[in-house]
Formats: sequence, C-alpha cells, structure tokens
Amino acid sequence: AGTRHGPFRAGELALAELRRKHNTTVKVLCRLADGAVVSGSAGRLHHRDIIGQLPGRLLRTSSGKRLLLRRPSLDEYVLLMPRGPTIAYPKDVSAILMMMDIHPGDTVLESGSGSGAMSLFLSRAVGPKGRVISYEIRDDHHNLAKKNYRHWRAAWEIGHEEEWPDNVDFILKDITTAAADMKSLALDAIVLDMLNPQSALPVVQQGLKQGGVCAVYLANITQVIGLLDRIQTCRLPFLCEKVIEVTHRNWLVLPA
Repeated sequence: AGTRHGPFRAGELALAELRRKHNTTVKVLCRLADGAVVSGSAGRLHHRDIIGQLPGRLLRTSSGKRLLLRRPSLDEYVLLMPRGPTIAYPKDVSAILMMMDIHPGDTVLESGSGSGAMSLFLSRAVGPKGRVISYEIRDDHHNLAKKNYRHWRAAWEIGHEEEWPDNVDFILKDITTAAADMKSLALDAIVLDMLNPQSALPVVQQGLKQGGVCAVYLANITQVIGLLDRIQTCRLPFLCEKVIEVTHRNWLVLPA
C-alpha cells in the first residue's frame, strides 16, 4: 500500500525509541505538529526538530539522551494506540490471518471491533478491492475503533505515496440480531472476537461461502470447549480444523 519516502512531515506518526540498560526499550508514539513536544524521563524534544528529518536519525533530548526516530509499523501502532478493551495482539493476528487464508479482494466479517486492531490488519490483508465489515455492540468501542482506524489512515497518507484503503465498514449493532444483513453477503472469511461467539455462529454462517473459514479468538480452553459443544449440540455446519495457542519468546543476544 505504498512506499515510505522522504522526511517526517507534520501530521504523520513518529515513533521515538529510547534504549536503556539491559537491552530494554521505551517507545513513545506521537503525531507530529508544530509547537508540540515529546517529553518524558529522557527529557524534551520539540516536534519541530523532528519534522524535516529522515527516519532512522538519532536526536538528542534536552537532557542529552539519544532518541531513535522512525515511522511506526502497523503492529507497533496497534500496541501503542489508545485502547478500551484488550486488543488482539499482533502475534495472534498473524496466526489468525494465516489460518483464514485471506487474499486481496476478499470480503471478511469481523464481530468485535474492540479498539480496531484486528480491523486494521484485515484492512491491509484484503486490500483496496476487498471489504471488511466490522460489527460492535458497544458504542464506546465502536467509536474508538473508528477513531484509531481514521488516525492510521490519515498519517499513512502523509508519509506514503499511496493512501491506505478505505475498506472497513464499522457497524454499531449486535451481531446476533443481524440475520437479515447476512442474507445479502457472500463472505470469504469470518473472525469472531467476542465473549460468546457460539451465539453468533448460527447468524453469521448464513453469509459464509461454502468452504469459507471462521476463526474464533478466545482467551482460555474452557471457552473453546463451550464453543465446540455448541457446534455439536446445535448441529451447526462447521468443522473444527485446529485449535492453537500462539507463543512469542524474545531472545537477548550479546557478543561475548
């Protein structure tokens, strides 16, 4: 969706990194604006000193500490953006996208917009010719997801040659009451990130193409068992292909 180019400009996002002892890193996400300041325990750095610089530069704060400035990746943005509910973490989203086998141009339904993390990754996966339909039952979560999505798109357009696709429809509605909506859809995939996904399955399966994939993001194995039990007892037309847990382990590698 476009190539990063040129120096920082007002209005785009910048990520400031401070390296501390024991290989720990503090990251601060900011939207660049004339007159604004990045401030913290490392000191102050005016945005005007960042604007016009190329990403990858080390700039010194008022206290002499060095900050690495660069454009944030999508996974860094979703980890640092404002959030209400717990987000779908990038490590889990990557596995979900792989299991769903989403292609550019696909139509994907999401239930549980949350803070908009999954919506952003789905938006990138389906591309400008695809479509993401995101249902959310809570008004505050719905508004936050839309806000985070708009902010990423606006910043992306300033710092890249092409705009981020405007391909997500955020809908404030209980997915269990959306049976009529499903009749007009032909969904390539579905992802459910909600407390009781078993209540949504009878509804969303009406819009899923034959052979389509439904991925469900759950916090514990008890919920998984409840979901599989509901599929069996209600004789829903789903086959459980796999249940996985995604682990992520960082390594600290130092020269001898």
